[in-house]
Amino acid sequence: MRRPLLARVGSAARQVIPRLAVVPRRWLARSSGTSSPQGTAALLHAEAVSKSYGGVQALSGATIDVQRGAIAGLIGPNGSGKTTLFNVITGYARADSGQVFLAGKAITNAPPETVFGLGIGRTFQLTRIFPSMTVLENMLIAGQHKERSRNPLARAGGAASRRHAMELLDFVGLASHAAALAQTLSYGQRKLLELAYVLVADPQIVLLDEPAGGVNPSLINLIAEKIRQLNAAGKTFLIVEHNMDFVMGLCDPIMVMDYGTVIASGPPEQVRNDRKVLDAYLGTDDEDSDGDSDIEASRAGI
Repeated sequence: MRRPLLARVGSAARQVIPRLAVVPRRWLARSSGTSSPQGTAALLHAEAVSKSYGGVQALSGATIDVQRGAIAGLIGPNGSGKTTLFNVITGYARADSGQVFLAGKAITNAPPETVFGLGIGRTFQLTRIFPSMTVLENMLIAGQHKERSRNPLARAGGAASRRHAMELLDFVGLASHAAALAQTLSYGQRKLLELAYVLVADPQIVLLDEPAGGVNPSLINLIAEKIRQLNAAGKTFLIVEHNMDFVMGLCDPIMVMDYGTVIASGPPEQVRNDRKVLDAYLGTDDEDSDGDSDIEASRAGI
């Protein structure tokens, strides 16, 4: 008799730690009714997106949907096209074909600053902060687009902007580091700073690229809990991650990519036992399978 794999994984990712701060009240006030019922138009929709680099087909008709109010996961083997899809969605790469929609509005191949302004916030595999500036200054720089100023430290550095920045830093547990140079933060703290940095603009959806990558377990738990709190306040997430405990304990639905296209999508347990997913991670096929998907999923790390 099979024992559900989800019972054997994800306990660390599902651990709820004491809250260091609360979600900013401006979001709580708007949280009621933000989640769309299943079956309604997706908040983020990418349709048949293809992208090649020379002779390499990075994306091949990739289609995803992220419903408003979801914490969606995007997984797949290295080189399956996850980050390329993120880059196309956020304007850092141009799609060769296909379309991207945000709340029903076409944003295909819009420049990054336009995509950001329309409501898609995004972090990167390697944190992109300003190491020689203070933590607070990083937050004020993040308000540049929102304040629509050529001199963000002059206008975005006003009293209201500083209060908002400190509120977010308090939320992620970095308020005590506000005056410190960003380069003094640990890697996990830099991930939290980048999350707070993205939240300054109050995006409709946040795309996180490997938020748990290279982070110690205690901070991984903290990042997961902050995502849960933000989601409870109405924020929508799409997360690329290789840490399967983190993904399986946090995300639903989970979409799986291989060779530039989405091969499976659904709840964690369904995805873990999907034959196409196991084949993608293990390189097996139906003839080689002994039918024990639990064992195979454990070997694949999913």
